[in-house]
Amino acid sequence: MENLSLLFVVGSAILLALLGGKAVTRFRIPMVTGYVIMGVILGKSFLNILKPEIVGRLSIFNDLALGIIAFLIGGEFYLPRIKKLGRSIGWIAICESFFAFLLVTFIVFLLTHKLYLSLILGAVSSATAPAATVAVINQYRARGPLTTTILGVVGSDDAIALMIYSFASTLARAFLLHTHISWVTIIWKPSREIIFSLILGGFLGFVLGNLLHRIRARNEAFTLGVGFLLLAEGLSIQWNLSELLTVMSMSMVAVNLSPPRRFSQVMEGLNLAGFPIIAAFFCLAGTKLDIHLLPKIGILGILYTVFRMMGKMGGASLGAIIAGAPGVIRKWMGVSLFPQIGVAIALAVVVEKEFTPLGAEGIHLAKLVINILLFTTVITEVVGPLLTKKALEKAGEIGVIK
Repeated sequence: MENLSLLFVVGSAILLALLGGKAVTRFRIPMVTGYVIMGVILGKSFLNILKPEIVGRLSIFNDLALGIIAFLIGGEFYLPRIKKLGRSIGWIAICESFFAFLLVTFIVFLLTHKLYLSLILGAVSSATAPAATVAVINQYRARGPLTTTILGVVGSDDAIALMIYSFASTLARAFLLHTHISWVTIIWKPSREIIFSLILGGFLGFVLGNLLHRIRARNEAFTLGVGFLLLAEGLSIQWNLSELLTVMSMSMVAVNLSPPRRFSQVMEGLNLAGFPIIAAFFCLAGTKLDIHLLPKIGILGILYTVFRMMGKMGGASLGAIIAGAPGVIRKWMGVSLFPQIGVAIALAVVVEKEFTPLGAEGIHLAKLVINILLFTTVITEVVGPLLTKKALEKAGEIGVIK
């Protein structure tokens, strides 16, 4: 099985994900949940057909899927549409990210008395994965104030989570190694990644937006968009910047500089072409989840999940109140922020790379973080899309499904 062609694996994942997605819609469950469930069935939890060593060879495919997701999110930041909600998006994103970070850090420290572990889990908990939310919104063609705010928040959330993790990991490493570290180092390292990602994305978005003024054919506009998406990802990887933040900021600038009709053609093309890619991405991600990890994680994983959800809901409500957001956003925003697959899993991989070389404690930390996230992802990727759909229904923003 290890010698399976990667094209065969991707093709199978697309078809099986579609099968799983269509199956769960009969029970009025969002398709993205079916994608993940199909992956869990095919992965090591049950059939063990798609083994980790096979899925691990598809990192470039995962980069492409995350790039498409980031582009679609950035494309929703059209200023005339969000200017009334811009203040709400900022306050909600800041409050929900930091509330989750603070609550999880606090409860983990009370339980373990390990500050470095508390900081890392708290930082990872601040991330809200956009992929599941985008998949649900696209499936049900949701439009309205809550939808726009959700997309804006999950987009901004990535930048905030990256900033929190960068600061927290620097502190955690110092506590783990019992070394002194200057505040200049703590501030500069994460700030550099964020600032240069925004600069690169903004520059590419400026060029893309202006080039779209000269394009006349739909296929040329789509080709230009895909080319810049891959260029942004490639440069961010080459220069150790944030892929998600670079692509997202590029799309944000381009949508506001290019002709609306031309940019909408790029978005429509990515929605269509990206559908099977995103479906396979979730299916392959599901293969990494191991439902047998629960006994090893115990109370720590449960408390992580509960307090992360509390932080997301409480922070989102507070941010909406501070910003004077409409009642529907205050009431339903928080429950739309539970999914964490993708961004949080990516951060867990970063934890493994950064802390494993630091000795036994670092190895233990990396394994614990990955195991907790795999366990909690099973919960959040099943419950999260269902609650997002419910929130959109209550807000009256779900369109007609074809």
